Amino acid sequence: MGLLECCARCLIGAPFASLVATGLCFFGVALFCGCGHEALSGTEQLIETYFSKNYQDYEYLINVIHAFQYVIYGTASFFFLYGALLLAEGFYTTGAVRQIFGDYKTTICGKGLSATVTGGQKGRGSRGHHQAHSLERVCQCLGKWLGHPDKFVGVTYALTIIWLLVFACSAVPVYIYFNTWTTCQSIANPSKTSASIGTLCTDARMYGVLPWNAFPGKVCGSNLLSICKTNEFQMTFHLFIAAFVGAAATLVSLLTFMIAATYNFAVLKLMGRGTKF
Repeated sequence: MGLLECCARCLIGAPFASLVATGLCFFGVALFCGCGHEALSGTEQLIETYFSKNYQDYEYLINVIHAFQYVIYGTASFFFLYGALLLAEGFYTTGAVRQIFGDYKTTICGKGLSATVTGGQKGRGSRGHHQAHSLERVCQCLGKWLGHPDKFVGVTYALTIIWLLVFACSAVPVYIYFNTWTTCQSIANPSKTSASIGTLCTDARMYGVLPWNAFPGKVCGSNLLSICKTNEFQMTFHLFIAAFVGAAATLVSLLTFMIAATYNFAVLKLMGRGTKF
């Protein structure tokens, strides 16, 4: 077999949906975790500098921020591992499905999985059996673990529901910073609003960021406008937007994984084993 033919067969057997979903998952998780971590640090600095001078007022907030940052580390590690597993599952189940339809001739690993998932072909020449025995045993072991798309569908479905909540929560800081930025625009252009500049404020206590007894807890007028012009505010605002986009990309990738895994599972149940689904 030539190199070009080998590459062509690999491309034919590649699960393109899983490849796209994996790339999107890695990109989204990296964007969400990296930008979210730095945005939380920027929020901590803004609160300490402008909204409260008493450490006891924002001590709980700092503890929550640090806890979220540790969760981000775990989230990044988990998703990179789970994304790799889903990609491997996509390769294996796609190989089994395409063997059923006869799209391409499978490799030893593909046959090992098919034997595990679909009941596969039995019988082999003694010579071929001895040549491929060790490799096929390894692939069959992998097949026994990866050849259960129903489990991956269930786990991915639950993970998608959880990540949907994360996606919704990631919109909250974007909403807070957008409201602050909108207030600053009204202060910078007083002709567009009928309210007095001194009454235009951002109150961190109103969003639950600080307790109600925190002082001052809010910033108004020209002081708020000066905060909005700082690099810390601008950078933190854009980082939260990037984290929100990353969460959305991760959600799309999980939905893609779930659709692809569900399709492969349905085909293997209906066509591979002849079982009603």
